[in-house]
Amino acid sequence: MINFNGTLQDSDLQLTVANRSFRYGDGVFETLKVVNGKILFFEDHYFRLMASMRIIRMQIPMSFTLEFLEKEILKLVTSLSIQNSARVRFSVFRNEGGFYLPTDNTVSYVIEASSIQSELYQFAKSTFEVDLYKDFIIPKQLLSTLKTANKLTNITASIFAKENYLDGALLINEDKNVIEAANGNLFMIIGNKLITPPISEGCLNGIMRKQIITLAKQMTTLEVLETPISPFDLQKADELFVTNVVVGIQPITKYRKKEFGFVFAEKLLGRLNALLKA
Repeated sequence: MINFNGTLQDSDLQLTVANRSFRYGDGVFETLKVVNGKILFFEDHYFRLMASMRIIRMQIPMSFTLEFLEKEILKLVTSLSIQNSARVRFSVFRNEGGFYLPTDNTVSYVIEASSIQSELYQFAKSTFEVDLYKDFIIPKQLLSTLKTANKLTNITASIFAKENYLDGALLINEDKNVIEAANGNLFMIIGNKLITPPISEGCLNGIMRKQIITLAKQMTTLEVLETPISPFDLQKADELFVTNVVVGIQPITKYRKKEFGFVFAEKLLGRLNALLKA
């Protein structure tokens, strides 16, 4: 079952070949987590979605209030009886018409949801090995920071990781700096410093990224920096980890020949879960 423009229907949504998201990747989306009938960090998701739609010049419907979208998401997960712990994708795409130049800037939306096992965050894998993906880059531009329907670099990087028996891949920009993982934002611990690339490097403006930065700044023994990360910096790191809203925090345990612990990541995970219980 899905929610298509406010109507709950069979999950076999029939789109024509003229669909602009299919043809051109002309769409944006949010991946959300619902726990006990509450959408985590929903205001942040909502404002990021509105900003993304404005940036790519979609016509935002008057009905797209925070309350309306929240109601539509919860309507679906409740109908599926997965409101206690669910993963949700909220996709918005421009309606049919035109070629590169649209003839219509109005939009449609579709909401999908599936159950996930744990309400609280936990490490998804005990080991997580990564390497650099260098076939394609993420450009340092505003579009790179959005969750658009065009994620070919993330897709090919994920295939690269699988083909090389890795758990994930790290993406680079045109300066050859490491900006993120294929499945989330990247953080690095060196001594008492927590470092993550700034949005200006081209990384995703992640919702969980924002939460982790906020939590880390509350730890007085830690200095939080948003600064570029080179591949050489990874070899100096004490810890590396990836963040996204569904998984929370995933420690990287091996990059090339170097292995990493996850003491700090574990502390952050505890603080994150405490935030959810509050």
